[in-house]
Amino acid sequence: MEVTIIGTYPPRECGIGTFTQHLYGAILRASRQNHGSIVALNHSEKEYSYPPEVRQIIRQDNKSDYIKVAKNINSNGTDICILQHEYGIYGGKNGVYILQLLHWLEKPLVVTLHTIVKVPSYGQKAILQAICQKACKVVVMNEKAIGFLVDIYGVSPEKIVLIQHGVPEYHFDHLAVKREFNLEHKKVILTFGFLGRNKGIDVAISALPKLIKKHPEIVYMVLGKTHPNVLRCAGEEYLNYLRHLVEKLDLTRYVIIPHQYVDQDELFKYLYASDIYITPYNSEAQITSGTLSYAIGVGSGVISTPYWHAVELLANNRGRLFNFNDSNELSDILIELLDKPELLNQIRKNAYEYGKEMTWPKIGKKYNDLLISVAQNYDSNRRPSKQLFDISLMPPFSLKHIQRLSDTTGIIQHAKYGIPNYKEGYCLDDNSRALLMALMADSQMKSEAALELCTVYLSYIYYMQNDDGTFRNFLSYNGDFIDNVGSEDAFGRTIWAIGYLLSNPPNDSFYQMGHFIFRSAAPHFETLKSIRSIAYAIAGLSHYLKSHPNNDSIMEVLRRLSNKLMQSYEVNSTKDWNWFEPILTYDNAIMPMALLHAAKLLNGDAIHKAAILTMKFLIQHTFSDGYLSTIGNQGWFKQNGDKACFAQQPLDTLSMVLMFHQAFYLTKDKTYLQQLFTSYLWFLGENDLRIRLYDEETNGCCDGLEHDGVNRNQGAESTLAYLISHLTVLQAHQEYLNS
Repeated sequence: MEVTIIGTYPPRECGIGTFTQHLYGAILRASRQNHGSIVALNHSEKEYSYPPEVRQIIRQDNKSDYIKVAKNINSNGTDICILQHEYGIYGGKNGVYILQLLHWLEKPLVVTLHTIVKVPSYGQKAILQAICQKACKVVVMNEKAIGFLVDIYGVSPEKIVLIQHGVPEYHFDHLAVKREFNLEHKKVILTFGFLGRNKGIDVAISALPKLIKKHPEIVYMVLGKTHPNVLRCAGEEYLNYLRHLVEKLDLTRYVIIPHQYVDQDELFKYLYASDIYITPYNSEAQITSGTLSYAIGVGSGVISTPYWHAVELLANNRGRLFNFNDSNELSDILIELLDKPELLNQIRKNAYEYGKEMTWPKIGKKYNDLLISVAQNYDSNRRPSKQLFDISLMPPFSLKHIQRLSDTTGIIQHAKYGIPNYKEGYCLDDNSRALLMALMADSQMKSEAALELCTVYLSYIYYMQNDDGTFRNFLSYNGDFIDNVGSEDAFGRTIWAIGYLLSNPPNDSFYQMGHFIFRSAAPHFETLKSIRSIAYAIAGLSHYLKSHPNNDSIMEVLRRLSNKLMQSYEVNSTKDWNWFEPILTYDNAIMPMALLHAAKLLNGDAIHKAAILTMKFLIQHTFSDGYLSTIGNQGWFKQNGDKACFAQQPLDTLSMVLMFHQAFYLTKDKTYLQQLFTSYLWFLGENDLRIRLYDEETNGCCDGLEHDGVNRNQGAESTLAYLISHLTVLQAHQEYLNS
């Protein structure tokens, strides 16, 4: 069996790298039929002299490396992959880049989780859920982790496997290694690992003055160096603090901090030389500790704070626990164990007996048995075939976040994370979108909540309309007008929403108000110059004409606005650039969608042809390997230039959904339904970073897909884009069933 393991690897100084190295060796030794290689994670600026088993390297912050490696694994004879997961070793926010590798990977996958956060951020939860969904099996190292995965992340218990952290097999004589280190007359207390404020070593040092009054023969050795991440952010601040604390407490004879990285042989000599091992971490949030596993494996007398892994590993008198940041309690436990050697020896014996089951040969066999089982039961064709719709993938429709953003005035345009940002006030664009969404929800679901919201948004639109029929756009939270006349885009979007209202009025009161706003704005329809505002207005007039087909004057306005859009297309399109402008920017699909609307009503062959050509052109540049990748607003896409991939906006995805819906409505070609649903899935993680933008916890939608993750703000525009897309999918699905 050919095994590829993905993770950090020595000589990079990293605990997970050491774990990967041990796991690699243990799996190869578990069976003569096993062969393997390593994919090593590098800091992008670092280069290492790796051993020959490292066949591929991923530069942590280079997105293209992840896809390249996945494709190489698919073709290089690998039978199964093991991923070591820790958020910090992969690129992007919370290590999101690893999802690209997993998306492209076609081999069975086992994942070892080194960190499971009890209260995860949105990104942490979404990423770990995506990883577990891809994995055939998920390996954790203690029972607590199983509960977290099931209760917090929704992972099926059948997918989770418990395999303890491995311990290398070393056997040194306690007294012999003490003599080697000139410590034969000392009681040695040891801590090792990377240094950082969260390790609580200052608490252990503070426990020593009380201890040395009874046991002056002790020495406390702190092996390790400052963690690279800490070093980059804070330098040697913690190390200097520890050294100052040692001097302040007059402990220079008792505390040794060599501040050096020791190799594994040396480390285990120190472990065997120690009498007591301490892990004084200052937080419970540590699900796995390799250092603690090593100490148990060699039969150390372990004292620890009650972090998650320690509570489980030190149960049944395999060690002792003391409260976080309680140096006095630690002193008392140390004194008790040194006063009662028989008690300390029993703890050491219990730990050693338990640790014998954690040696790497035994752990390697467990992994090997798991890999064989996964490989035998893996269906290489398990990826589901493309369906027109799989509405079981869709979260339940919810107005909760929209209600959170809305008050009696209108919908607040921005949010800070999932919290309304009153500082930014209201805008016409969002209230018009909100009216469209609420009308669709009322029409499809007969939602009383949506109908109540319609009243709020329609009232805002009316309030913002000037006497001459134009509209203001922005209103502060305290009710001050911020502009006199809003943008053409805001005008067009409002006509779109009002046109939809007049075609789908919930009652006569709504219809009459909508008709008044529409009639007042009508003199300005043909003054629009922006092609997007024209497209929005075309959509609104088309909706209006569905229920008012004999209004010849509005039909003529529709014709003239459509001609304006066609003129822009004719001026800018070439053989290789079928578009309305020499650049693709925002909300692009709204123009083909508008022409598709107009073609249905005007029976125009030229309009129909232009709509199809521009739609195909947009598909060509936004559909990437079966998923939607819209034009990013960090540079756009100029003719003869390169497409910007980020930041992608939910608004662009919405317009793609609407375009495909209208294309199906016009042509009855079911291919457009598949592309519609694929576009919708952009919100649910079928995108360039493989991460969800729709947040099921808040029922809001993140504001954008950035190069390294999502923009966590959940404003009105983004959430409305998601909800309108959701409702459009449901409508299209019903139309498909009825066709």
